[in-house]
Amino acid sequence: MIETSPSGGVDLFDVHRIRLEETEAPPLSPKDRQAVDQAWDEAVRANPALFDGPAVACVGTEWEGPHDLLLRWARVTYRHYALGRFPVLTAWSPSLFVNVVQPTDDGRVLAVRMSPSTAAPGRWQLPGGSAEPPEPHRTLDEAALRRHAALELVEETGIDVRPEDLRLWVVTRGEDRSVGLMFLAPPKPERVIRERFEAMTAAEQAQDRLPELDQTALVSSPADLSLLAGPHVDYLEPIVHRSTRLLKDGATSARPPQNQPVPRCRVVGEDGRATPG
Repeated sequence: MIETSPSGGVDLFDVHRIRLEETEAPPLSPKDRQAVDQAWDEAVRANPALFDGPAVACVGTEWEGPHDLLLRWARVTYRHYALGRFPVLTAWSPSLFVNVVQPTDDGRVLAVRMSPSTAAPGRWQLPGGSAEPPEPHRTLDEAALRRHAALELVEETGIDVRPEDLRLWVVTRGEDRSVGLMFLAPPKPERVIRERFEAMTAAEQAQDRLPELDQTALVSSPADLSLLAGPHVDYLEPIVHRSTRLLKDGATSARPPQNQPVPRCRVVGEDGRATPG
């Protein structure tokens, strides 16, 4: 099932299982490569925090069952996303990332703000980051993305959670067609969340390192987001809206009750279009 966010522009996929399949990134002509390199160089001059490291692009999506989604992915570097500045270039593919929905035991959700030293200074989002391609002898699968999400959570917030305790909660498709896997973490008391973040921040500063995050907030409704200074990612409002409906009542699973019929899905093709399924 696909649920469009109340504010529009972001789709939420009710997914129970993800299968990932590696493929080749669409090729670039020499002329297009030159344009991308120039755009990337301009972006780095504007924001020296950008780094052309390995990344994963989502080349296509396809439903394999009512709640089973196939993601086709390709190895790229962050330079690839400079293609987004050229709408006429068909070689561009959206990003693939993971996030953690970390609730408190009273149903609020942890939001974090990127520090000035990052590629998105001042932006509010969930803990997480871009997916990274595996080593040649490793497989990129749901378990690997779950491990990556747990690693991002502890590195950014100090909250340590076992990967197997993270549950795939929902998949998002953003306004730029970027695809995000949202993993739900077990609830924690507010005190623990704040103490872990403060301890992690102090440890980073003691090593003369700038923390990746400079502020956190616990939000209970989309209205709370308007109180946060700075922009926020497009998926944050619909995720908070979804959590308001589900987490506050203790219903931490996004899956339909067992005695209810499985809703029909729309099939998402490689061109990003959704059709009835």
